[in-house]
Amino acid sequence: MKALIKVGYGCNDHCSFCHTLHVRHVDGSAAEVHAKIRRAKELGHTMVVLSGGEPTIRPELFEWAAHVAELGMDFGLVTNGRLLAYEDAVERLLASRLRYVYLSLHGGTAKVHDLMVRSRAFEETYGALANLTGKGLDLSVNCVVTKHNAAHLRGLVDAVLPYPDALVKLSMVEPKGGGDALFRNLMPRVSDIAEKVADAIRYGDAKVAEAGAAGPRFVHGALPLCLMPGLEDRFDDLKTHRFRTMIEVGEPDFFPVDDLNKVQPEASCAGCALRGPCPGLYRGYHEVFGAEELPTDRRGAGPRSNSFHWVFERRWEAPEDPAHCPLRDGALGVTPWDRGRDLFVRHGGKLGLYRAETRDFSDLELAEVKHARGQAYVDATRGKAAPNDFARDLVKLERAAVCAGCPHEHRCAGLFEPRFEDVFTRDDARVRALLGAVEGDVLDLGCGEGPYADVLGPRAEAGALRYVGVDPDAAAIERLRARWPWASLEVAGGEDLSPLGERRFDHVFVLRSWNHLRDPEATLRQVRERLRPGGWLTVVDNVAFGLARTPAQAERAERGPAVFEHHRNDGAAEAAAALEAAGFAIVERMDVGPTTSNQWLLRASVGPTAPGRQA
Repeated sequence: MKALIKVGYGCNDHCSFCHTLHVRHVDGSAAEVHAKIRRAKELGHTMVVLSGGEPTIRPELFEWAAHVAELGMDFGLVTNGRLLAYEDAVERLLASRLRYVYLSLHGGTAKVHDLMVRSRAFEETYGALANLTGKGLDLSVNCVVTKHNAAHLRGLVDAVLPYPDALVKLSMVEPKGGGDALFRNLMPRVSDIAEKVADAIRYGDAKVAEAGAAGPRFVHGALPLCLMPGLEDRFDDLKTHRFRTMIEVGEPDFFPVDDLNKVQPEASCAGCALRGPCPGLYRGYHEVFGAEELPTDRRGAGPRSNSFHWVFERRWEAPEDPAHCPLRDGALGVTPWDRGRDLFVRHGGKLGLYRAETRDFSDLELAEVKHARGQAYVDATRGKAAPNDFARDLVKLERAAVCAGCPHEHRCAGLFEPRFEDVFTRDDARVRALLGAVEGDVLDLGCGEGPYADVLGPRAEAGALRYVGVDPDAAAIERLRARWPWASLEVAGGEDLSPLGERRFDHVFVLRSWNHLRDPEATLRQVRERLRPGGWLTVVDNVAFGLARTPAQAERAERGPAVFEHHRNDGAAEAAAALEAAGFAIVERMDVGPTTSNQWLLRASVGPTAPGRQA
């Protein structure tokens, strides 16, 4: 749990791509930094990391490090490393609990590195590695890749090979500060850099393997994962380094670390299984070059999660005063908390903080699940690996009344309270009513789990409907054959219904299986061919949701047998757009929102509605 404090923007290097190129004259006072160190402790951080500019040029450095240690926190630095070439400086900082160093090294030779930093600095920066290695530090080496060093990455790899405890990161230059002002001069094309970074990582891996001993680990930053095939798990950013918040000079309080300076273009990224951890493109890069370099065939590639957990971290006393907000009106504050990743729950005079560290979802997706769709729940299970009866196992959380009209409402993490109402049974009642009135020939796509067999089975046995179920899982179909003598069952996927011959239907159901479909467009084409004029399509599914859990519950869930089965987390709006594009007319729609369960419903017709066919 790291807090990043910018102490000022002065530096003894002059990097052309420096984020703070235009404010290098601005420094925070020593007192301001001390106050921010105390605030980091108050917020529950376990490490303070100083950055700049260059924090090691400040004469107060050792005082700040000692202050961090006195408060029981570890100390870290984001640095050009030049001071750390001096062994006595490193020893003094180690005595103040220096545990983390993020060192900037932009070339493996003086010629390349010094060109990048516009200073004669290589001897000191590279020399710092010898003093830092073997000290038990969390040690990272970061190389910013621009047009000027992109052809020399193997040389950097060779230079760091003697330091086996280093994590070596190759990062795309950010269009910020100097990277923005000198954009045309510095900014390479992302596809070219991805190719060169991938080559350098594989070269480094081969060198380490060839040596037959421990060696550095090589990772990448700010590169879309679709451009790094085979190296997707090597992405690295502030979140993988467990940075929770940061604060600039002059800011009154900390803010959460987020990815809002990056963009994932819908045309390329919608439905991609890698969307959660992927950094996408820098906004400034996208504004100039667009997304033409991103492949579009990765959409829907592979399964992804449909749920995540917020894990309990801390608890405070919090009287349930409906007019009082412990964030807005108390010492916690509004700005340090991430809108999607932090969850505050007030109940029984207590305030609990839960945290989602998941990378299965992006920051924007987490905020949408929590706020726009309101799909936050308390996991009330005891001993189960995962909830299997939502009506009994989950308690819905809703934004507290005190949030309505608050000036911070749309940027705050929010205050949530439990709502003890079974929203799942309530919302599912409409689905059951529709299925209970269906007559004629019925096709059920993705029937393997049979969630509505208790409704459809008696109707089939009474002769009111003739049921055909298909599922691509042959084992699931065999299990159902033993249990459902009233059903005709076939092994088939929605994209290819040829096992059904020429059969046509009055109703097609996609019941909690829409988001399991690999190719919804192909499935809808098949459905249209199978539906008689006036036939009906009913689609029911769930959006992604989050669970507030204890650490034990979260650990049990992570060890459990559940696997990723969803190819997307569509809501009614996304599914309706696909149906309408396929020529269906939507006649009923139930969306997910803050007062509903996570289940949505669509009913659609094709052609003129025939008498007696409508459920």
